[in-house]
Amino acid sequence: MARMYYEKDCDLSRLDGKKIAIIGYGSQGHAHALNLRDSGMDVIVGLRKGGKSWPVAEKDGFRVVTVAEAAQEADILMILINDENQAAMYQKDIAPYIHEGQAIAFAHGFNIRYKRIVPPAGVDVFMAAPKGPGHTVRSTYVAGKGVPCLVAVEQDASGHCKDIALAYIAGIGGARAGIMETTMHDETETDLFGEQAVLCGGVVELMKLGFETLVEAGYEPENAYFECIHEMKLIIDLINKGGIAAMNYSISDTAEFGEYVSGPRILPYEETKANMKAVLKDIQDGTFADRWISENMTGRCFFNSKRDQLAKHQMEIVGRQLREQMLWKNDTDLDTAST
Repeated sequence: MARMYYEKDCDLSRLDGKKIAIIGYGSQGHAHALNLRDSGMDVIVGLRKGGKSWPVAEKDGFRVVTVAEAAQEADILMILINDENQAAMYQKDIAPYIHEGQAIAFAHGFNIRYKRIVPPAGVDVFMAAPKGPGHTVRSTYVAGKGVPCLVAVEQDASGHCKDIALAYIAGIGGARAGIMETTMHDETETDLFGEQAVLCGGVVELMKLGFETLVEAGYEPENAYFECIHEMKLIIDLINKGGIAAMNYSISDTAEFGEYVSGPRILPYEETKANMKAVLKDIQDGTFADRWISENMTGRCFFNSKRDQLAKHQMEIVGRQLREQMLWKNDTDLDTAST
């Protein structure tokens, strides 16, 4: 079983006297920076000069510098910009200035796993990966709780890299919930697979097909949206709290019986498993990573067309209209603000 760590296993004093640079001030970046500062750490923010996040970070009270300046000044560099932009930024603004004794950190292992970034031998390399979006990392910290995190040490030049990584995670609140030890290799492959086969790719296609099937059968699209999309969160919340058994306990016996007789008809076991194995193979051998990097180098034509197509789908249009009529339409608990 994977090893777990908690607050008693983390020593925040490992970060005493160390300057931490958060590279990027988006979803994860703002949460890490604010939480670490509230935990008493010395934090600066490294950004592209003239970027839209620069004044936001300054408004939040941080000293903001260029990425190159952060690389020269900081003891720990946490890189939190988008995966597809990290390698170019690293080569231009970090690699020329990185020096022995520093630590480079990531919240996802993509660029290390696929060797898009290869740090020099004299630096620590670790991963501190919250298993939740940035606004949740921040809101749970403010509430005195935390988001579970993964920790991994890729390169232990100092001999104390794990201690530093655990202290960092404690600083963002993760030790309050629990820290699971893994490797950047395993985190990358399982994370990409989970996103593609289940959490994003699989679930979105399932909801979309369910919505289309009901609408094409003559049912009101609003009914189809509530039954196939809106209620997804209610089901997932139950599973998150107590597993599938808790979900089955809370739903009707009719619904549970339907789960057993119809689930395998929607997702035939052998065919679905074969398709999932093919997705995993593309992740393991680098095919997906190469395709994603290529997509970004050639203007994102496929990506943008699919995003536009989804925005115009009736499911999304009906969803927007319904949410506008709900009492919770003004809920701001999203990654749309810096705090």
